[in-house]
Amino acid sequence: MKAVRIHETGGSNVLKYEEIPTPAPGDGEILLKLDAAGINYIDTYQRSGMYPMPLPFTLGNEGAGVVESVGSGVNGFAPGDKVGYSNIIGSYAEFAVVPAARAVKLPAGIDTKQAAAIFLQGMTAHYLAHDTYPLKKGDVCLVHSGAGGVGLLLIQMAKAAGATVITTVSTDKKAELAKGAGADHVIFYTKQDFVEETKKFAGGNKVDVVYDAVGVDTFEKGLDVLRPRGLMVLYGASSGPVPPFNLAMLAGKGSLYVTRPSLGNFVASRKELEDRVGDVMKWVASGKLKVRIGVEFPLAQAKAAHDALEGRKTTGKVLLIP
Repeated sequence: MKAVRIHETGGSNVLKYEEIPTPAPGDGEILLKLDAAGINYIDTYQRSGMYPMPLPFTLGNEGAGVVESVGSGVNGFAPGDKVGYSNIIGSYAEFAVVPAARAVKLPAGIDTKQAAAIFLQGMTAHYLAHDTYPLKKGDVCLVHSGAGGVGLLLIQMAKAAGATVITTVSTDKKAELAKGAGADHVIFYTKQDFVEETKKFAGGNKVDVVYDAVGVDTFEKGLDVLRPRGLMVLYGASSGPVPPFNLAMLAGKGSLYVTRPSLGNFVASRKELEDRVGDVMKWVASGKLKVRIGVEFPLAQAKAAHDALEGRKTTGKVLLIP
C-alpha cells in the first residue's frame, strides 16, 4: 500500500510518499481501507520533532473508512462496516490497523469524510466546551483561531450552551466563517490589539475562559483578558510552544487558572469515547452542528497539505484522500 512516512524529523520536506506492506489485523484489531485521513496540528508537531516519536513511522492521528477484515477476538465489527477513529497513529495511508476498542461505527447520516473531519477536532471542541470549562448561559469566552477546524466547531458548541463568543481571525473570509458559526464578536488579530478589543466586546469586563490553540504568540497577552479566577485553556501551539513562565504571574493577574488538556485523557474509557463522539455525530447528522471541510488533498500531496495548514491558508478541516 501507499503511505506517507517520516524517517527524520523536520519541515514538510521530510514527508515521504512510499510503498510499504499492507498490515494485517492482530488480536483485537480491525483493518480499515481508509477513505480519508484528518490533518491536525499534532501531525506537524510530530513531524517537526516537537512531540518526539520513534522513527520511522506513518503519520496521521485520525481517519475513517470501511472495515476490510477483523482480527481474532473482535466482536461488533464486520467487513463492510463504516468506521471512524482518532488518537491512533498511521492514518496517512491506504490502509490502517486500529484497535477495535478505539474505533466507532458510523451511524446513518454520517459519511466517512465527515467522520475523518470530526473525530479528533469534534471531540476536542466537545471536551473544551463541556468538561475543561463547562460553558453555560451568561459566560463570555475568547476563542482564538475561530475559522480553524476546532474553532468553528467550538464556536457552535459555545453558542449552543448560551455563552457569548469573542473570536480572533486573520482575514475577512475567516471572519465571515466565524460569524456564520455564531461568533458574536470578531477581532482581526493581525490589525487589532485583541486584549483591548476583547475587553471592549466584554462590556469593559474580562472573559471567563480563553481557548488558545495558538501558543506563544497569544498566551501571555491572553492572561490579561481573564477575569479573576478565570481559566486559560492552552490546547495547541500553532505559533510555537509557550516557554516556561513564573507561576506567581497568575496570582498578580487575579488568581488565574491555567490548564493544558489533551484529547486522550477525555476519551480514556470506551464509554467516554462513545458518549463524546456520539454527541458530535448526532449533532452533525441532525444539522445542529455544521462541519466545514475546507480543502481535500490527495494522499501523495501531504507536503502541500502541511504547508497550507502551517501557512494559515486553510479554514475548517483539511483532509487527505488516499
